[in-house]
Amino acid sequence: MRDAMMDRPDWYAFTTQPRHEKRVAEQLQSRSIEAFLPLIAAPSRWKDRQVVLERPVFPGYVFARIDLHQRQQVFCLPGIVRMLSFNGQPARIDDAEIEAVRTCLARGNNPKPHPFLDIGERVRVKSGSLIGLEGIVLRHKNHCRIVFSITLIHQAVAVETDAILLEPIGALLRHPTHVQ
Repeated sequence: MRDAMMDRPDWYAFTTQPRHEKRVAEQLQSRSIEAFLPLIAAPSRWKDRQVVLERPVFPGYVFARIDLHQRQQVFCLPGIVRMLSFNGQPARIDDAEIEAVRTCLARGNNPKPHPFLDIGERVRVKSGSLIGLEGIVLRHKNHCRIVFSITLIHQAVAVETDAILLEPIGALLRHPTHVQ
């Protein structure tokens, strides 16, 4: 007998046409499909005044909890471009990841979008005491460990810093060295 959790629909990510996220989420919900569009308040300057708009945290993406047989109901919506997949198969998103984003938006202090940093990625420090330095991400915990190198002598120094201070600048390295 199948587990009750296996019968529950999974989360999937759909890309949308530019600036169609809210409309797609509304259309999904009007068809009784659970949708998740993470939004944050963002100040915007108009000609005559400053306003606060709700903008998607992940522009171009809407999440939907569906059974795979419901895909066609989603694809027929105006504004949907495609469903994210891996090796030709729809890519399921773990419930915990969706809940983590929801929790951050509901309880977090000043949530903001942040570039995804991966181990081996080249980054630049954009503020703080190390501003302007470029290095490579070695690992994540509460802080990122970044390596700054002197290539000529094949030596490096690693420091820990907050991921929020970093911005990606280059391609992912194939075989990063891990420093403990």
